[in-house]
Amino acid sequence: MSDFLRNMIRFAVLILLQVYVLNRIPHLHRFITPYLYFLFILWLPFSVSRQWLLLIGFITGLTLDYFTMTPGLHAAACLLIAYVRPFLITILTPKDSTEFNYREPSPRAMQWTPYLVYVFVLTLLHHGYMVFLEWMSVGSFLDFIIKVIASTGISLLMILAVELLFPRKLKFRTNTA
Repeated sequence: MSDFLRNMIRFAVLILLQVYVLNRIPHLHRFITPYLYFLFILWLPFSVSRQWLLLIGFITGLTLDYFTMTPGLHAAACLLIAYVRPFLITILTPKDSTEFNYREPSPRAMQWTPYLVYVFVLTLLHHGYMVFLEWMSVGSFLDFIIKVIASTGISLLMILAVELLFPRKLKFRTNTA
């Protein structure tokens, strides 16, 4: 299966899972909002250029905005993590290309600790920015902090569950020079 087709299937599955399952779950608490759709951006191959990454992030967020009737909220958060992702990857991956030859981020490709840092930072940025945009209209600062921490925590648990239950078959880069 080509990378393009696999990523299109991931996009469709994650958006549909978010819209038709996670968004319809009765709220556990007013501070907990589970999000998993942005995992599509986190799982994109390392070789995606910054311009394409920003476009893909915008389209991903805009697609969820269409379904949830939130104009620009998810698009802004996805653009932020798409912008920060390349910087974070260069910090967390080895500089020597001979010891790093996988195509996309995963616990196996990056090792567990750098991968968890990668997922945690981008999840915290995504949720923090989304909750901040919501909070600007109403809310107290304590509610803002609690909602960011609670939503980030539940999303991290779901991402780890997905990684452990459905391990991805990774491909190696063929050209390491």
